Amino acid sequence: MKFPKHGTPRSEVLKKLQTFRDHDVQWKDGRVFSLVYHAGDEHTEFLKDAYSIYFHENGLNPGAFPSLKKMEAEVISQCVDLFNGHEIGAVGTMTSGGSESIMMAVKTYRDQARAKNPRLTQSEMPEMIVPISIHPAFEKAAHYFGVKAIHAPVDVDLRVNAAAVEKLITPNTIFIVGSAPSYPHGVVDPIEELGQIAIRHQVGLHVDACIGGFILPFVKKLGRAVPAFDFKVPGVTSISADLHKYGYAAKGASVILYGSADLRRFQFFVYEDWTGGLFASPSMTGTRPGGAIAAAWAALQAFGDDGYVQMARETMMVVDALQAGIQKIPGMKILSTPESSLFAFGSDQLNIHSVGDVMESKGWMIDRQQNPDCLHLTVTLAHRGIVDSYLKDLNESVAYVKAHPQVAEKGMAAIYGMMAKLPEPLMKKQQMQGFLLQYMDGRYGLEDSTGSGGA
Repeated sequence: MKFPKHGTPRSEVLKKLQTFRDHDVQWKDGRVFSLVYHAGDEHTEFLKDAYSIYFHENGLNPGAFPSLKKMEAEVISQCVDLFNGHEIGAVGTMTSGGSESIMMAVKTYRDQARAKNPRLTQSEMPEMIVPISIHPAFEKAAHYFGVKAIHAPVDVDLRVNAAAVEKLITPNTIFIVGSAPSYPHGVVDPIEELGQIAIRHQVGLHVDACIGGFILPFVKKLGRAVPAFDFKVPGVTSISADLHKYGYAAKGASVILYGSADLRRFQFFVYEDWTGGLFASPSMTGTRPGGAIAAAWAALQAFGDDGYVQMARETMMVVDALQAGIQKIPGMKILSTPESSLFAFGSDQLNIHSVGDVMESKGWMIDRQQNPDCLHLTVTLAHRGIVDSYLKDLNESVAYVKAHPQVAEKGMAAIYGMMAKLPEPLMKKQQMQGFLLQYMDGRYGLEDSTGSGGA
């Protein structure tokens, strides 16, 4: 595809964009259980308006746009309040999303450790201890920043084994991590136990609340059991939480919070010798879209505590209905006891990935998981009207797989099955990495079976 020689009328460009979008999954119909967090068309239009006011502004230079500086400071302060951090003087910054928040946390603890212990710069690799259920963004950050990820096992309830975490601590450990909740299974790790371990060994404790940060506090206000996970827990030194998930802000908004300004300072990058002048940057990105900051600020003001509580109530009603319906299907089970709005379900009697394949043939976008094999749901307000249709299709899919076990030899079920049968872990890793790299090569090609990516 060559660079266009001539401009196209804007009306035609917009029409073509809409045509492209028509081929995507119809998330407004509640057929997707991740990626999109939609609080209704009225709220979406409100976010668009808020974003548009700051469409061209750049948060790179707060001196030029003091209103963006004010809004970011207020968002951070309100989030610190939500996570009970004002008493200890917690601070933070906004980022473009959960991955950047997590990367900033890893970079911050690495630089803090290097400042305290030059050995970790010269000859030893710093280590972080993470549950095997931790989000891959931590693995990505470890790869980028030269930190070794040490994996702790989870118990039968799929929460990290705190005793195992403590046994893995070495002189090179710079911090430990717990999830609130873990993405795969929706369970909150034992943060209070991890906090005591962090205190005993004088290491940091990061809580990954990227997906749970803006629903767990409000689920707790509904009277449901939610373990302590925020700055009230002794030993917690940082928290990441995404505004563009259950905060229902526009995409591109997350926070990374630290228990002290001294710790946050290790996140910043400063450079004094540039010919263009003195340079300072708070996070990974240079340009920081002002619209994302403004829309996040607007969402918090528009909903307030009572609004988020009501959304949590409605979301959990859907969760309860889905879980109850799934558990009534012979052979299906919910994994562990999730505390919030995401959970996984599987089966000891049939191939759950085959069930996922059949569900996809019925128009649902299915998130598959492994170790153990299961299907994953992230429930949002967009799913209020799909419970009956989802459960109907799931019942039919389970019945079909039971009657046709040979479907396990096709589709994603066959791929997951093949990987499970490889005898050597190294062979399994190499085979899967090759498959994923091939997938990524194809993803960035122009070939498109739907025809939606054509010129």
